Order: sequence, then structure tokens, then C-alpha cells
Amino acid sequence: MAQVVEIAGLIDLHVHLREPGFEYKETIETGLKAAKKGGFCAVCPMPNTNPAADNKEVIKFILNKAKNYNFDIYPIAAITKNLNSLELVNFKELKNAGAVGFSNDGLPLEDKETFIEALKQEELILSHCEYETKEIDTQISLFEFVCKKGYNPRLHFCHVSKKESIDLIRKAKNKGLKISAETAPHYFTFTKDNVCNNGIFKMNPPLGGEKDKESIIEALFDNTIDCIATDHAPHSTKEKLKPYLEAPNGIIGLETAFSLTYELLGLEKTLEKLAYNPRKILRIKNDKKVKIDLDKTYIYNAQDSYSKCKVSCYSGMELKGRIINE
Repeated sequence: MAQVVEIAGLIDLHVHLREPGFEYKETIETGLKAAKKGGFCAVCPMPNTNPAADNKEVIKFILNKAKNYNFDIYPIAAITKNLNSLELVNFKELKNAGAVGFSNDGLPLEDKETFIEALKQEELILSHCEYETKEIDTQISLFEFVCKKGYNPRLHFCHVSKKESIDLIRKAKNKGLKISAETAPHYFTFTKDNVCNNGIFKMNPPLGGEKDKESIIEALFDNTIDCIATDHAPHSTKEKLKPYLEAPNGIIGLETAFSLTYELLGLEKTLEKLAYNPRKILRIKNDKKVKIDLDKTYIYNAQDSYSKCKVSCYSGMELKGRIINE
């Protein structure tokens, strides 16, 4: 018997829509269709496009393109010019253009002085810690330093995957530091033991061990981790099926995130992590709703995905909780 409920639309703080510049991997249209299928009403696309989202023209392009699909986009702009420099972008100009946060994505900002200046802007910084635990340790110290100087910085850690990272974040929160953090479904679903010879399970940070997975689950329940984001990062099938060392990092996840989270956390906690807390972190009001059949089971097949990427580590899994797109 169907159990259909109306819930707050999900919001994904961390997606890669690839447009402009990499439309062979994904477009704004295909990415938003996948997001809608997964129960999302809004997404935050990262700035690693070509050209990078380090100027108001690219931000406006993304927003204008999204208007065609009746879907909310909250763009994340670059922290520094072209993502790989030490020159800060014009935060005010990009915010006025529609950016809700700033990130250097997979090119993390390791220069301490530049990171401090970014935090002093008092805008939301989404930190992609590619060398995860080391960077988190350093950035928490810099965050605390900026706070003591009288600023009110906002720092969010993306795709947390390791026990040691969670321990650092928990310690910082216990000290009263107002930071936030996300993990992704693949980090509480799989471990490095699932990795195969091709790139299907390849992402960065890479999958951890069983202790990392267990620590992530604990952190979701005790709220050390505030939210779940997909880090939806599509590539072409040819790219993802290359030998592991040659394949690019990134997997798709928009269509499966609700079911994977719901199975682990139950409905109330799922909404906290996928709907309510993302709104709080972004400081936005979004009243959109979606309908879902909580009892509906299905076998996920990436070949049926709305994403351009037709390869997924979730293919063949039986999942529960189907979004109803009327």
C-alpha cells in the first residue's frame, strides 16, 4: 500500500552541472532534470566551469539558463580568480549577481593569508578539502583566528569522509565554533573495499575504511555533520569506465540521495539533513514541496538517469522511497 507524503523540497549544497564549458558531461538542463527526479527543488552548482564562475557574467548565465526549467539554483562562485590564483574575486559584485557562497572547488585554497582574507568577507565559504584532514585542521585554526579578530566568518566543510576529520569538526563544535559540514551518500554506503578496476567508485576524497563509514554514520546522528550533499559530479561513460588510475574523480547522486539517506536515517532525520539544514546554512527561504511514496521500492539503473552520465556505483541496488513528479 502506498504511503504518499508531502515533504519540504530537498536542497543540494554541492553539485557540478558542468555548464558552461563541459556540456558533454552534463548540462544545466540534464542536471536539473536529475535533481527534480530525486526530489530536489534547488541545487548549488560549483564554480569549476569553463570559464570559471569568478565573474558576474557566468553567474548570470547560470541563473538565466535555469529560469527555463522552473527550478531554483543558488550558484557558488569562485573564491579566487580562475580558481587557481591568490587574487580574491569581487565578493560583493558576485553576491549581488546571485551567488550564495564561495568555493575554490577541487583546487583548494591552501595559502593561509588569502584564506584569512576570504573568511573576513563574512560570506559563506564552502571548503573542498582535497587533502582532507590536514586542511580541515588548518582551516579550523584560521577560522578561530578570524573570529578572535572580531569578524563573523562562515565556513562549511564539503564532502567529509574520514574519521579523523570528523573528530576535528566535533572538537571545534564543542568549543563553540560556528562551522558546518556535509558528507555524501557514497561515504556512508560504501568503503574502499568496493573499489574496482575502473572509475565507477572513484571520487575525491576517496572512499575510506569501515571505521570511517561508521564514524560518518555516528556523526550524522549526533549532528557533527549538519547535512548531506550529493557532490553530483558527472562524466562521460567512456571516462568513468577507464582503468581506475586514469579515470576522473566524481560520481552521480541526485536521483538516489533521498532513498539512501531515508534507509539509514528515517524520514525526520533525512529531512533535517537534506532539506532543513541546507536552508539554514544558505540562509534562504524556500517553501517548495515535493511528494514521495515512502513505501515504493525500485531497482536503480543509471541507464535510465536523466543525467548525461549513465554510470553509477548505485546501479542494481534496490532502493526505497520514490519521488512523485507530477
